[in-house]
Amino acid sequence: MDHRLMLCVFFNDLYVNGRTVFEGRELLLLLQIGIGGIRGEMGPPSKGVRAISQEAFDDLVKENMEDLGMDPAEALQDAIDTLTLQGVDLSGLVMCAPGEGGAKDNPVIQCLERLKQLDCDCNDGMNKGVNEELVQFLDKLTQLATETNSGNAAIATKNGGVELLCSVCSKIPKDCVLALVTSWKALVPLLQDTQSQELFKKCGGPKVVMQILDQSQNFDILDGGFTLIAAAATGNEILKESFMELKVDELVMRILSEKSILRTQSLYDAIRVLLTADDNRVVASQVYSYARTFAKVGIAGALVDLLHEGLSSPMLVSASIALKFIAVNDEICKYIAENGGIDALLLCIDHSGEQGNRTAARACCSLLSKVAGSDSNKNAIVEKGGMDRLIKLSARFSDDPSVLQEVMAIISVLCLRSSENAARAMEAGAGDLSLQAMQKFPAAQQMQKSACLMIRNLVVRNSENRTLLLANGIEKCVRKAKQNHQSCKDAATDALRDLRLDNYNS
Repeated sequence: MDHRLMLCVFFNDLYVNGRTVFEGRELLLLLQIGIGGIRGEMGPPSKGVRAISQEAFDDLVKENMEDLGMDPAEALQDAIDTLTLQGVDLSGLVMCAPGEGGAKDNPVIQCLERLKQLDCDCNDGMNKGVNEELVQFLDKLTQLATETNSGNAAIATKNGGVELLCSVCSKIPKDCVLALVTSWKALVPLLQDTQSQELFKKCGGPKVVMQILDQSQNFDILDGGFTLIAAAATGNEILKESFMELKVDELVMRILSEKSILRTQSLYDAIRVLLTADDNRVVASQVYSYARTFAKVGIAGALVDLLHEGLSSPMLVSASIALKFIAVNDEICKYIAENGGIDALLLCIDHSGEQGNRTAARACCSLLSKVAGSDSNKNAIVEKGGMDRLIKLSARFSDDPSVLQEVMAIISVLCLRSSENAARAMEAGAGDLSLQAMQKFPAAQQMQKSACLMIRNLVVRNSENRTLLLANGIEKCVRKAKQNHQSCKDAATDALRDLRLDNYNS
């Protein structure tokens, strides 16, 4: 589409309620915006979203004052309202009334300007003075960018913050640990959307980060680096692929196999993010393949070893969550079991109940539910007293629906396609658990859904269980869940059907 047709479409969009939003005096400004002002300042805007340059926005405010005689505050608000009406993305703009300071007076812009000078100074080497001032201004940028509801992160991104920080990172010597870690800390809050993340990729950010991490044995550098990887890859399939191409799996395995002192919380967060299909632009994510790669290089085994450390390990919960994302197929689930994963998890479940550790209980139950997806593992869990141990855990946390829902989720998996396991579950007390939990926590939607799913698997192949549950009044609980929670509707309907109730769909 040529510029004339684009502008015709643009002006047509500005015709609202029988009149034009802008008068003729503003056509020149609109021409500037239409051709050069409404655009992505640091890259192409998201599809279907208009952006506007700082200069064009400031000119609009100025003309409101000069041509319409508006006072500064009114001129600013009119510009904001008008552009918002047209669907223009105003994020990253410094919006202040004339006379109250302009973009150049904004602390984020001032901080970036000084960092640009220091970035140039780094070309001649990093002396003590440059290093100290660099840390000072990077800290200041981090504070500004993380201020709640300030919009400062977007301002920094729109004004070249991502590119600048990538440049700074690439020039900091590896022995300047504080400067390097501080630069990564400043970059993390700027990677808040797809556009900023892909600017990071375009600037070679993933390669720079991986090269530094590959050569480092420093805890702070590793922690900061994996925090940055997690931020960059969240919701972005392209960045996940970039890090996989740079062999992030081998780096993770090296750290897990070397020294426990180098294991950081961010390492496990990065595993989880890299293996989460959270980019809604992609129809078929590659994370399933990445999970198999992680398992193949030995990460699954390393995480199972960590499970054996039990609740004494501060990383137990993080490792359990990470391993859950790796356990994507029957082969990996069997591998976890063959290496003592089931024994370790059941022991952790016992200890979490004894110590009142709800967080560990939830994480270990969630992972055990995933491992139980393998039919051979189902029987192993039951044979090791899994049913009784789970019911015992539920008794210890009878006041916590988040733990109860995880317990019921495992029992549901264990009873799937197994009448025998369903009978063992009822003997252990699964029927009483479902009835008591549904009565005690009627507002806990996810727990109610887990209960309905468990009830279905308890009765679908076991008529004795069906008779017992109906006699205990489970129908009323299931119908109440169906009526009160939309998210429970399908699960409750299936449970009522498999309870052999004629009006299950009503």
